[in-house]
Amino acid sequence: MVIATQLRKASSSSSIGEDSIDAKLAGMFLDAPPSTHDDEIPTEQIGITVRRTLVSANYEARAIVGLSESINALSKTPEDFLFCFLATSGTDGSAPGNHMHQVLLEAFCFEHDIYIIKVDSAEKLSRMLGAHRVESCALVQKGWKDIATAAEDRLVDYCEEHWDNPVKPIVKLPEK
Repeated sequence: MVIATQLRKASSSSSIGEDSIDAKLAGMFLDAPPSTHDDEIPTEQIGITVRRTLVSANYEARAIVGLSESINALSKTPEDFLFCFLATSGTDGSAPGNHMHQVLLEAFCFEHDIYIIKVDSAEKLSRMLGAHRVESCALVQKGWKDIATAAEDRLVDYCEEHWDNPVKPIVKLPEK
């Protein structure tokens, strides 16, 4: 898959080097043009696929929204979950404990083979799930009848493709 690097416009007084944090973060966003290979998912559709998965899981009451709720659900039955969506922005920076909980949640998901998908915005994630406050995490349980939706199948393929990457790409969610 082709990952496009988009750097924010820097003023003439400051430049962004290739090793800067902004350059590294910009390189993780998946908003490249569609892939030419038939077996790969076009990158701009990943955000739409994430939205479809979240909306259908929420409608079927298979979505757990919120960091504390997710940790509690995973501690009871980790084998029931398929995806963990973590927002990289929009989280409450005033609570340093949230960062530690996210790191622990990510490690727990990795240990139990739960696919981790990082998304660009907690606000968009919360809006898709109809949450009343901004949440930085959501879990999706496996389907009740062991029949995955087409969107979930596509996300599994996407996650398998990026499973061994040391830094997971950040999926850019659609605005609506």
